[in-house]
Amino acid sequence: MITREDIKHIADLSMLNLSEDEIVKYTENMKEIVSFANTINEVDTKNATESAFALDTYNVFRKDEVKESFNREILLSNAPSTNGEAFSLPGMMN
Repeated sequence: MITREDIKHIADLSMLNLSEDEIVKYTENMKEIVSFANTINEVDTKNATESAFALDTYNVFRKDEVKESFNREILLSNAPSTNGEAFSLPGMMN
């Protein structure tokens, strides 16, 4: 059980100057946190399997293969400006 003395001790170790209202507030907050942690500890995990992720994961990488690409001339024909090899864009920094 968390007491106001525990909160004062933690505040002293942290070099915090807490008002009486803050000590009361933080004592209640810590009691709620510890109560929640105790609730989690009560969950029966006997038949639960360990998992690093909530969903099953697997390797989604594909084999790197050379494939035929789009025709460069057709792609560049739609560009407002090219250098013959790629799209040509105005400079952004002067």
